[in-house]
Amino acid sequence: MFGKEKSMAEAEKKTVRAKKTASSAKGRKTAAAGVNIAAVVKKLTEPLVFGLDIGTRSIVGTVGYRTPDGGFVVVAQESVEHETRAMLDGQIHDIQAVADTILVVKRRLEKLTGRKLSDVCIAAAGRVLKTVVASATVDFNYETVITNEHIYSLDMLGVEKAYELLRKEQQKDDLKFYCVGYSVIRYYQNDYPITNLEGHKANSIRTELIATFLPDEVVDGLYAAVEKAGLYVANLTLEPIAAMNVAIPERFRLLNIALVDVGAGTSDISITNDGSIIAYGMIPAAGDEITETLARHYLLDFAEAEKMKCQSTSRKQVTVHDIMGLSHKISSEEIAEVSEPVVKEITQKVADRIRELNGGKSVSAVFVVGGGGKIHGFEETLAQALDLPKERVALRGSEVMGQITFLQKNIKKDSLLVTPVGICLNYYEQKNNFIFVTINEERIKLYDNSKLTVVDAAMQCGYPNEDLFPKRGKTLNYTVNGETRMRRGEPGDSAVVRLNGRESALSEGLSQNDRIEIIASTAGKDAVMSVGDIPEYHSDIRFRFNNKTITCPRFVTVNGQLVSQYYEIQEGDRIEILEYYTLEQVLEFMDIVCRGRVYVNNVIAGMDTKVYDNFSIACEIRKEEPNYQKLMEEYGEGQVPEAVLNGETKEALEGKQPAAQSQKSEAVTASEGGKSSAETAAQPATPADDTGENAIDMPVTVNGETVILRNKKSYILVDILDFYPFDLSVAGGTRLETLINGVSSDFTAPVHEGDEIQIYWV
Repeated sequence: MFGKEKSMAEAEKKTVRAKKTASSAKGRKTAAAGVNIAAVVKKLTEPLVFGLDIGTRSIVGTVGYRTPDGGFVVVAQESVEHETRAMLDGQIHDIQAVADTILVVKRRLEKLTGRKLSDVCIAAAGRVLKTVVASATVDFNYETVITNEHIYSLDMLGVEKAYELLRKEQQKDDLKFYCVGYSVIRYYQNDYPITNLEGHKANSIRTELIATFLPDEVVDGLYAAVEKAGLYVANLTLEPIAAMNVAIPERFRLLNIALVDVGAGTSDISITNDGSIIAYGMIPAAGDEITETLARHYLLDFAEAEKMKCQSTSRKQVTVHDIMGLSHKISSEEIAEVSEPVVKEITQKVADRIRELNGGKSVSAVFVVGGGGKIHGFEETLAQALDLPKERVALRGSEVMGQITFLQKNIKKDSLLVTPVGICLNYYEQKNNFIFVTINEERIKLYDNSKLTVVDAAMQCGYPNEDLFPKRGKTLNYTVNGETRMRRGEPGDSAVVRLNGRESALSEGLSQNDRIEIIASTAGKDAVMSVGDIPEYHSDIRFRFNNKTITCPRFVTVNGQLVSQYYEIQEGDRIEILEYYTLEQVLEFMDIVCRGRVYVNNVIAGMDTKVYDNFSIACEIRKEEPNYQKLMEEYGEGQVPEAVLNGETKEALEGKQPAAQSQKSEAVTASEGGKSSAETAAQPATPADDTGENAIDMPVTVNGETVILRNKKSYILVDILDFYPFDLSVAGGTRLETLINGVSSDFTAPVHEGDEIQIYWV
């Protein structure tokens, strides 16, 4: 990563035709002789992977592909240093400057390979790194063969659980974090540990993983710089994860080993044990601190000091020019002595962080990669800080890149290339954790759980929920007989969604760089209804009136006032659908006038008596209306007796005795076995020709007892009550049953001689 590489144009001129072999390592074997890269790429059927190691001091671009035997062929690689200090401690400070450097690397690689590069894999440095260990379980309804899809879903569930834990931990913090990578610690098949779940049968699978998160601004800066260079991110990972893919193969991860990637701005750390990566970490101290120390000591600008540091790792003596224009020849040993204090400071911080990540103890060995770790004395100093033998801390380079082949003849395998190659390899291991989409001209970043839909993008950008779904008009709230009810307003139109120019749905899945346009939903009409729309309004009340069924509509009151079916219900109205008529309302509805007594359910009733559904009413109907004009002339206005209005003749009225005389007569009549006036008043009104000489005595049987009916020419069932002691005022049940010869009959039914009558409560 330090110093400029030789011109790739020179390498291209020296390529020769590769020898053909049948083995899958064809590209790696022919690399030694060099090949025409563009010609090789033209014949390739494998898709190429483009990776960028965006470091603090330089940007390394790598283009290659994975071979069937698990190796990796680097087709082309370019490295360009930043012209200014556009990055510090792994954080982009000048997005445009970094984008310009990326563009230079991109164009050089396109020229070498003859291919247009659009998608790129990148890695983030571990500045402000957060790691979370989480577990997730997937249960199946029956024993299932585990596929890659199951495993990926399980991993994503674990990452989401880790994200939830981090949000809870950071709920008081304004920083927003994004997952930049994860490593599986262990899989479980039916609660038993297993290395690889694929192909196994299980009722339950579980994962334990470690997920890594970086602040929003770190990730956004990387994405912005890449996109300004005309590229789109296909995969994002963490630098120590990328380095681990190359430096510590899985067969070594059984051991408790630390990998330290010493770059220019940060030193990234990862630790393995028991076959898994168990921790990630970083410290914001690395090669730039050494460079700054040399610059201050020898009065050099930063670029000259950087060149001095890099050359000292491979030369015995270095020539530099200070800011005064003076030339100096300095031995590499002297440079190492000047750097020793800062190297000790950096390695001590690294050692302390390793112990912290490893449960308070040192590791068994340390592998060092990256340009910062190549400075003389770094390995020995780190070994001392960790109390390890010096041979247990080693710089890793060509020895871990045995399966990596470079088609460019002039590239030397060393620790500088571990991370760039690892970034490309990570593409095959993990899908990208983020995608970018544009919604209503706003570009947003989404965490990719492989289930993203248009509605996820809308929520991420803060699009109001009420503008996504149809909005109903205002709801109408009211009560019916005390029961709260509502009628919803009419639904409006759904939001119009266009995905990449075509009409779509909110549930449609998203891909990288999709363009979304959403036109807000509309509101429908407010709820409107009338009393006639209430279901209960259309039910009727039925009465038995003089043994005939009468059907009446129900009365409705709103806030205590009678209304018609056309009344438009208002918000908060209290509606009562009456379950009864008063007797007066029944008669008014039927437009009739009764004479004499009126019975409701065989009980004498007044005009205000409530008549419910299936109640019976018995009365005598006045044949014709009285001549009110004549009656007023005869009696005077307002002086007409009520009895006359009810149909009694004047003669009958005049024939009534005064009260005192009546009492006397009543006593005499009573002594003679006659009826009292109270008994007589209880009888219903009878036509004049129904008594007197035409009256007959009629024997009947009532509830097993013989009863003689007297003083009438004909009788109806209600007349029985004048001769048989049955107290209707005391209810002995819920309903009064009346039978004539075993047939249910109304009180107005005619009674004949010898009839067997039954009256009882049920």
